[in-house]
Amino acid sequence: MISKIIVHKVGNRINQESLILSQEELQLDEEMTDLLEDFFLKAFKSEEQFRFYSETYLVNNPVYGAVSEIFEDSRNFVQESQNIAEHLYDATENPRVQNGEVFIVYFEGEENQDGSKVDSVGIFKTENKNPFLKIFPQGETFDIEKDYGIGLSKLDKGALIYNSSKETGFAVSVVDNNKNGDADYWFEHFLKVKQRDDEYFHTQETLTVYKDFITKQLPQEFEVSKADQADFLNKSINFFKEKETFDYETFTKEVLEDEHVIESFGNFKSDYEQEMQVSISEDFAINEAAVKKQGRHFKSVIKLDKNFHIYVHGDRKMIETGQDEKGKYYRLYFEKEN
Repeated sequence: MISKIIVHKVGNRINQESLILSQEELQLDEEMTDLLEDFFLKAFKSEEQFRFYSETYLVNNPVYGAVSEIFEDSRNFVQESQNIAEHLYDATENPRVQNGEVFIVYFEGEENQDGSKVDSVGIFKTENKNPFLKIFPQGETFDIEKDYGIGLSKLDKGALIYNSSKETGFAVSVVDNNKNGDADYWFEHFLKVKQRDDEYFHTQETLTVYKDFITKQLPQEFEVSKADQADFLNKSINFFKEKETFDYETFTKEVLEDEHVIESFGNFKSDYEQEMQVSISEDFAINEAAVKKQGRHFKSVIKLDKNFHIYVHGDRKMIETGQDEKGKYYRLYFEKEN
């Protein structure tokens, strides 16, 4: 629940807009506290988590340093919230970034069964102002006015920093629903975060590198049809849906099968890790949320000119390809028509 909250106004430094810092915390009634808590926290739906980093020492990351001071002593809340707002102001390097209100919030965590709790600090920026109507009595009728305010349907930008894993940059959830043509502003210039090396990350990256291999590299090295590629994609996503843990050797034997294809995938994965500067584990617990998110990109569709799309969901043996005097064709076998 919210125990401390303060709001600052952060303009666009490049456009010579002002930075206005509050000197005191907001005092909210119970209804407003519940309303804001729901608005801030409902934006974090993904299990994907990040961590602060720095090219030198973590303490040199301004947001990490400020949040550490708040967790160390909540009496630092107002001063460190001002430091965060000042850093956000200085981080503005694009004239298209919108000004807005920045809410710094201290959340007290709920007590676990063992008596422990994890507090968190939220940083939320509202940029878009939505029109709304105000209707009020005027004599024997009503009058109506148009005004602008913060809509509560979707948060523009947010970061929720949990007081855990401090030595590796905390655990951080991040959303940015209003990039304004500058995707680096919130993640890189302000927060300076990178994805945590956890089960979600390994599940996500393994599926990503595998999909890239099947769709880009495999056709260059081997004679495979679109139906073969669709079969590989289906078998891989089903493997992740059916298993609780990922084992590289088991996966490659069950899904890729051919030793030459397995060797090619191993080389492709190594090149990917080197290029992206990541290390993907070959033994990890599969994260269901990551599978669900990546599964949207594993739709096996064979596009035939502009006339037909074939959606492949299952047995590769039920599809045959060929060519006759009329041209190339696909032959599909089925038991019943739905």
